[in-house]
Amino acid sequence: MQISLAQQVALVTGASSGLGAASARALAAAGAAVVLNYHSQAAPAQALADEINQSGGRAIALAGDVSKEADVEQLFAQTLDAFGYLDILVANSGLQKDAAVVDMTLEQWNTVIGVNLTGQFLCARTALRIFNRQGIRPGVSCAAGKIIHMSSVHQLIPWAGHVNYAASKGGVEMLMRSFAQEVSHQKIRINGIAPGAIRTAINRDVTQGEAEQALLKLIPYGRVGEADDVANAVVWLASDASDYVVGSTLFIDGGMSLYPEFRGNG
Repeated sequence: MQISLAQQVALVTGASSGLGAASARALAAAGAAVVLNYHSQAAPAQALADEINQSGGRAIALAGDVSKEADVEQLFAQTLDAFGYLDILVANSGLQKDAAVVDMTLEQWNTVIGVNLTGQFLCARTALRIFNRQGIRPGVSCAAGKIIHMSSVHQLIPWAGHVNYAASKGGVEMLMRSFAQEVSHQKIRINGIAPGAIRTAINRDVTQGEAEQALLKLIPYGRVGEADDVANAVVWLASDASDYVVGSTLFIDGGMSLYPEFRGNG
C-alpha cells in the first residue's frame, strides 16, 4: 500500500527529538509539508528541518510552549502563514516529573498536566477551528482534518511513582474520544496512539543492557519498540488509508498492555 500525503500540511508538537522527530520525518517522507514545533531544543529541530528540506521536502521549525494559549495561537498562525493550510496535527509534546505521590509537589503535578493534557487540548482546539474554516480540500484528503493524540500505555496501566504522568495520559484518552464524538460529523478524524517501551534518547537508561532484559519481561513480543514503529502508525492514521478509523487508540507496545505478568495466572 502506497501512502501519499502530498499537498498536505502537518504540525508536529514536540518534534525536536524522539517520537515527534521520527513522526515528522515520516510525514515529510510521505509528502507532507511539516512544521516542527519545539520548546527549548531549537538546534535539533532546525537540523531536522534542514534535513527534510535538503531531501526535497518542505519543513520549518517553530518555537512554542504548548501549555500556553498565546504560544499555541502564534504557532498555528505561523503555520498558516508559512504553508497556507493545516491538514494534520500530531499532538505529541509531553514530559515527566516523577516522584512518589507523598513527595510530589504541586509544581510537578501542574507542569505535567499543563503540557501533557492542557497542551493537547489547546492544540486540538485551535486545529479544529482551522479545519472548520477550511472544510474538505477535494483531491487532497477525504477528511477536513486529522488529529493524532500521542498518549501512552499508561492511559491504561497504572504507574506507581508517576501518578501525574499516568493521570495526564488517562485524560488524553478521554479528551481524544470526547473530541471525536463531538466533531466527527464534520468529517474531522481524531485518533490516538499509545506507545509502550520505545527506544529513544530520553529512556536510553532502561532500554539497553541489563535494564533492557528486565524490561523485556513486560513485552510479550520480545523486543523494545523503535521510534519508526510509532512514526509509521502516525502516517497511516494521517492518511486516507485509515479514513474509517475514528475515536480509536492504537496501542503500539509489543503486547505490554496485555499484562504479561498474568500469563501464568498471576
